[in-house]
Amino acid sequence: MTLALHRRNFLALGAAAAATVATGRSALAATPLTMQAAWINDAEFTGYFVAMDNGYYAAEGLDLTYLPGGPDVIPEASLVAGKADLALTTPDTTVKAIVEQGAKFKIIGTQYQKNPIGIVSLASKPIKTPQDLVGKTLAVPPVNVISVEAMLKLNKIDKAQVNIVPYAYDPTPLIKGEIDASLDFTTNVPYTIKQAGPEATSFLLYDFGFTIFNDTVVVSEDTLKAKRKELVSWLRASRKGWDENFKDPNAYPPKFADTWFKGTGRTVENEVFFNNAQKPLMEAATGIFSMSDEAIDKNIAALSEVGIKATKDMFDTSLLAEV
Repeated sequence: MTLALHRRNFLALGAAAAATVATGRSALAATPLTMQAAWINDAEFTGYFVAMDNGYYAAEGLDLTYLPGGPDVIPEASLVAGKADLALTTPDTTVKAIVEQGAKFKIIGTQYQKNPIGIVSLASKPIKTPQDLVGKTLAVPPVNVISVEAMLKLNKIDKAQVNIVPYAYDPTPLIKGEIDASLDFTTNVPYTIKQAGPEATSFLLYDFGFTIFNDTVVVSEDTLKAKRKELVSWLRASRKGWDENFKDPNAYPPKFADTWFKGTGRTVENEVFFNNAQKPLMEAATGIFSMSDEAIDKNIAALSEVGIKATKDMFDTSLLAEV
């Protein structure tokens, strides 16, 4: 899951970033290319695992190195440090880097058309709309408070009417009734809660005005110039991996139980739930990774609500046109 944890000031961190050991590599390919994921190996990245294991990158002439993410990994820092050629990021952190730190980045695609983050609550005490949050206690990771405040503002709710407390990605307080709701990945956490006993319900911030992408594919301007062909090949092979995965979202997670998903602490059943839940958030009429003009405009409008000034020239859709 990617909730932008610890992803600020990454330009300073990037220069000193240590090398990360790759977990997947295709030895048959000719041209090296390194990808930085945004989180630990879970169903969020199933399509890339399918593409690697099925040889799709090798068929495109790529020798792909895959770097897993995690709570202490700043994807953009890997670009700055030269560790990765492309990274999966959140658009708010990337755009802030461009605007505030002068980072020379371009967004060339997006994995999620709709950001999976949303408000999760127990079905026994459901929070179904932003209005239902009034007078309630909502746990939010510190880096996502501005997103929640934007959603409240867009729905004409004074943030003072909601008791926002810190959250550390643990649904236990919600299960115990210590809070009324949490900000989480709706593709994953409801199932985690169900495994503990109670049923959960959720809604997306996206569906209530905070219309941003997630897992945006980001490269430096230098890499875009030097490795454009390879980046197009990566997009093509990755799309093929996701298309294959979504033919049957139940099929691949069990195959990866002892490889890609080993040691994550989550059940394969959880990954199957995740893989099914993310499908409608990723699919687009023009293919996985697509960024329509309308969707880009929605991102720009939503980010402006939190004081982040995105512009259309930060998005480059020309590579997708070649896929």
